[in-house]
Amino acid sequence: MNSEIRQLHVFFFPFMAHGHIIPTVDMAKLFGTRGVKTSIITTPANAPLLSKTIQRSNDLGIVMDLKIIKFPYVEAGLPEGCENLDALTNGTDPTTSMEMAIKFLKATAMLQEPLEQLLRECRPDCLVADIFFPWATDSAAKFGIPRLVFHGTGFFSLCAAACMTMYEPHKQVSSDSEPFVVPGLPGDIKLTRKQLPDMMRLNEETEFTRMLKASKEAEIKSFGVVVNSFYELEPAYADCYRNVLGRRAWHVGPVSLCNEDKACRGKQASIDEDECLKWLNSKEPNAVVYICFGSVANFNSDQLMEIATGLEASGQDFIWVVRKDKKDQLEKEDWLPEGFEKRLEGKGIIIRGWAPQVLILEHEAVGGFVTHCGWNSTLEGVTAGVPMVTWPVSAEQFYNEKLVTEVLKIGVSVGVQQWARLVGDFVKREAIEKAVKEVMVGDEAGEMRSRTKALGDMARRAIEKEGSSYSDLNALIEELSTSRD
Repeated sequence: MNSEIRQLHVFFFPFMAHGHIIPTVDMAKLFGTRGVKTSIITTPANAPLLSKTIQRSNDLGIVMDLKIIKFPYVEAGLPEGCENLDALTNGTDPTTSMEMAIKFLKATAMLQEPLEQLLRECRPDCLVADIFFPWATDSAAKFGIPRLVFHGTGFFSLCAAACMTMYEPHKQVSSDSEPFVVPGLPGDIKLTRKQLPDMMRLNEETEFTRMLKASKEAEIKSFGVVVNSFYELEPAYADCYRNVLGRRAWHVGPVSLCNEDKACRGKQASIDEDECLKWLNSKEPNAVVYICFGSVANFNSDQLMEIATGLEASGQDFIWVVRKDKKDQLEKEDWLPEGFEKRLEGKGIIIRGWAPQVLILEHEAVGGFVTHCGWNSTLEGVTAGVPMVTWPVSAEQFYNEKLVTEVLKIGVSVGVQQWARLVGDFVKREAIEKAVKEVMVGDEAGEMRSRTKALGDMARRAIEKEGSSYSDLNALIEELSTSRD
């Protein structure tokens, strides 16, 4: 039989947000390196984010292509071209953002029919679809196609969320600030109600909670879960997820390691790559702290002022990524102390916009990372061997913080106590200065750095031949091939 006919074909369908698209594209490329034909489904406005990566992969002999489906922004009442979560949160107040996010979820639900049309035409052997598309399990089942779920997070937070849902320990405490242990989760992990997503804390039914409930049900019916992690990072939680919670799951990460093109992941960088590297090359090893809060979290001017003042007081060299929308950039930057940039010329860089994060983190001059604890950032910090100052905002970020600070012991908390949708709990300059110093030059800094570097080495071994992630991906491809036959 012709080998072309035998080639496994997998569809990847990421949620329209940078934090979901980037690892999904990396994962598709990873499957492609094993001889699998991969297709990424996206919408017209998101296609340019992917086309260069796909072209470069094809040039390397990796068979990847794009399948474009129309995004129904008009039908959902969204502004024209609003096809990415980034467009909803950039410079928008939280109430408006939430209203827009609900419309955005409605729009994504309308993608079911065009997805089924594609499945009908192409008949792929598997569909890897984002957790935010709960209907994808049923869509794939119509055509006898196995559906894999991609959450975009690690085993620790998957276990924590499952145990919270199962045992509801937050309902047994008398106040929002009283700590409780998460039952069933290895490691005696304590949380407070304040640190939980508001839909769990308030126990209210919304469009979003209904979607999450449907997602959980769809996941249980699906073929399994593909996880961007590696076994050595969180072995107790990988075992708990699979053996105790009984979920079928394969760890294939860190997927960022399969992408040699470190400067071109996601959007166009807002700083010249060579200029950034030249500046970093002029610094001593571990002398620079990198500050970035991902593509969704937004801070107000008062908080940015505290970060600037805390950074200056810490005395550390820095690269600070600030998310401000275009309207704000044209106005006076009242979030910077008077004369800040002049005083710190040569000592710090402020990137207003998108940064080549992996490129920066992997430079030997970078010795610390102030992060919102999004899973992509956390894993990129681990892989680069850089200890972290943890500043969670929303989603599952408070769970990830616990993994970093208490389980792995490779970071210190800045002290955030309150889960928020976008803007985050207010942190004072003194706490920022203290945490940055602790991770960069404190008594424990050397030990934290050694532990993180060791995990970074394990991450690289995991994706090499016979490594844990390499073997798990092989096992998954083998199972998909067998189920097709």
